[in-house]
Amino acid sequence: MANSFSRISSVGQRDSQLNVSGSNFSRHTDIERDEEVLMENVFHSMLTLERRRAERSRKPFVLMLLDANLENGTAEVILKQAVRVVVASKRETDLVGWYKQGAILGIIFTEVNLEGELPITETLRSKIETAFIKHLGRERAAKIAISMHIFPETWDKNSSGWVADSKLYPDLNRRGSRKRLPLAIKRAIDILGSGVLLLTLSPFPAMIVALIKLTSKGPVIYKQERLGQFGERFTCMKFRTMYANNDPKIHEEYVQQFIAGKDGLDNSNGSDKPVYKLVKDPRVTLIGRFLRKTSMDELPQFWNVFRGDMSLVGPRPPVAYEFEVYDIWHRRRVLEVKPGVTGLWQVSGRNRTRFDEMVRLDLRYCQTWSLWLDLKILLATPGAVFNGGGAC
Repeated sequence: MANSFSRISSVGQRDSQLNVSGSNFSRHTDIERDEEVLMENVFHSMLTLERRRAERSRKPFVLMLLDANLENGTAEVILKQAVRVVVASKRETDLVGWYKQGAILGIIFTEVNLEGELPITETLRSKIETAFIKHLGRERAAKIAISMHIFPETWDKNSSGWVADSKLYPDLNRRGSRKRLPLAIKRAIDILGSGVLLLTLSPFPAMIVALIKLTSKGPVIYKQERLGQFGERFTCMKFRTMYANNDPKIHEEYVQQFIAGKDGLDNSNGSDKPVYKLVKDPRVTLIGRFLRKTSMDELPQFWNVFRGDMSLVGPRPPVAYEFEVYDIWHRRRVLEVKPGVTGLWQVSGRNRTRFDEMVRLDLRYCQTWSLWLDLKILLATPGAVFNGGGAC
């Protein structure tokens, strides 16, 4: 994860603490600088806007958080003294505000250069630490914990423990708090709905298991690692629709080209638009084609819903090699809500939609989510399945 954390060490003799009344910072300057510090809700909004700007410009930024919360009752006093130092040290384009009112101070260093002999996080940390020691004294400076967070984050596909840095997305946490009751109802619907479907559809899995066993060798259930909300990995389950020991490179290369928007992809289903999955995939068995056409291969995913890995409705969970080639703004479909079995783009265009449009539909769902929207998508899903196309 692209963040780091430190606390300035107390070394040697005790330095004299900053005497606010006798310092060079005049009261007039204090007022001016206090006006430059954004309130918590404004700072969170500016952080969201800065993420959007970075998505478009591809120029990264660094979020620095100053936390003196361990000093019970004195955190705000210490951080208000730190504000004077920070405001005097920042560039005009940088933003200072309360990440958590009175407890955590935030600084957004915009459009930073990540190339250099030293990591930009260490350069910025050293600059602020040096300024704190100079103006506040080493003992008081040592009470301020500093953490660094870079956007966009560097995704490590080989790290099974990688998740998105939640500190960069306080707006999502705030949105979740406002919708706590509707989200609790959504989870209750997921548990009840998936449980009922697993019970009522139980005769179908038994027949599918027999057909898979009779027509090809290998396990009945196909388990694949996918990315859930905030990039947390989980094991997604489906009925196996391919021959065992197949070459995954075929699908990997196709999906990566599709996401990149490259023309010339095989579109042998007769549609003018590209499709999200291979139409004539040589790895798919005869019974597998039927299962995919009817989306019955996805019945085991109701167990993922019951466990809490997924929801009945939400963006489809990506595989690692798909997420690897996402544009920065594509990642938002993974961050904002839990993945689902069906979603807005599945009932709007199924697989015959360009990837960027799929993501826009997912983001529209995230931004306009309601229980009523989930209900409409669930009611529209059977028609989308019977009209053909199959989910991915």
